[in-house]
Amino acid sequence: MGQKIHPKAIRLGYIQDWQSRWFAPDKMPELIKEDFEIRRMVKEKFHLATVSWVDIERAGSYLKLTIHTARPGVVIGRRGVDIENLRQDVESLTGRKVFINVAEIKVAELDARLVAESIAIQIEKRVSYKRAIKRSMEKTISSGAKGIKVMVAGRLGGIEIARREWFRKGRVPLQTLSADIDYGFTEAMTMMGKIGVKVWIFKKLFFAKTPRDLMEQLKKLETESAGQGIAGKTPPDRKEDESVLKKDSDDNNSRG
Repeated sequence: MGQKIHPKAIRLGYIQDWQSRWFAPDKMPELIKEDFEIRRMVKEKFHLATVSWVDIERAGSYLKLTIHTARPGVVIGRRGVDIENLRQDVESLTGRKVFINVAEIKVAELDARLVAESIAIQIEKRVSYKRAIKRSMEKTISSGAKGIKVMVAGRLGGIEIARREWFRKGRVPLQTLSADIDYGFTEAMTMMGKIGVKVWIFKKLFFAKTPRDLMEQLKKLETESAGQGIAGKTPPDRKEDESVLKKDSDDNNSRG
């Protein structure tokens, strides 16, 4: 099932969190539609800002948006004009008091959505898809990822019959729930039609995969704690040592 299901969906509640956080069982369809419209609005307004995802939180009559982007300056705009216009549009859509935060993505090469968009942009500029994928994979691995997998589908290279190709570097354990795997999808609009781009990035393991790894982690922690304990011991007082030595010498003289 790890090959079929969305990598983030299978890890929700385990190592992944929901991007929409609210509870309203009576208004579930309306709020889901609102979330869809809000994300579509953000994508259309800031299609040049490399926005990866948008978190939505609701509490009473308040709504909080967190926009995760690699270019926060483009989202905020000059003197905050663009972000203020977005806030007004969302308030008119939802009828709630809206607060917007902009979170910067420090390493864009480790975000699957942004990597997929980078590959799609290069394909649209008529760069060879193999060259674009290879370049993006090398950047991702050099940025600290443990593995990356890319799939492209469509009329690759202008051929008449569409096909799909897979590329992988490193390892991507899709069925390991403790593996932090990011997933992104986008489409490249070319003269020959759409080309789909899917990207999986394996960042790290949150927990030990095997009992042996767990024991190694425990031994490492014990060694570090023991080292801290030895370093933390205070030497005995020098005067106490001198008094003890003097007492022992007096006892020996009396016996002699």
